[in-house]
Amino acid sequence: MNTKLIEWVLRISIAGEFIGHGVFALQGRKDWVGWFAKFGVADAGIAAQMLFLIGAMDVVLAILILIKPVRIALLWMVFWGFWTALIRPLVGMPIWDFVERWANWGAPLALLFLVGWPKTIKEWFR
Repeated sequence: MNTKLIEWVLRISIAGEFIGHGVFALQGRKDWVGWFAKFGVADAGIAAQMLFLIGAMDVVLAILILIKPVRIALLWMVFWGFWTALIRPLVGMPIWDFVERWANWGAPLALLFLVGWPKTIKEWFR
């Protein structure tokens, strides 16, 4: 199988996931704003601003991955995808909402392994 084809399938999939969630965050999805209170951010205005910044970062990272799969960005996407999936049961949703989102962190992890785990700090930024 052509690894470049696999890489592009993963890059497009990851970009779609992060653009989709990023746009929801930019729109200030009401239930997501409410989740901030469960983690100590009670002011809905501040939560909405934080969510907007998170959404902007998601979209920027999605575009970056389409341009070049930078390893440090992929590592962040693995952790962020895992955390945002884990938030669901932490705010009272069923565990299956977490399970359903495993691809949100699994796809960036697969791409990170495909482009190669870095051996030096410098390689994280290539």
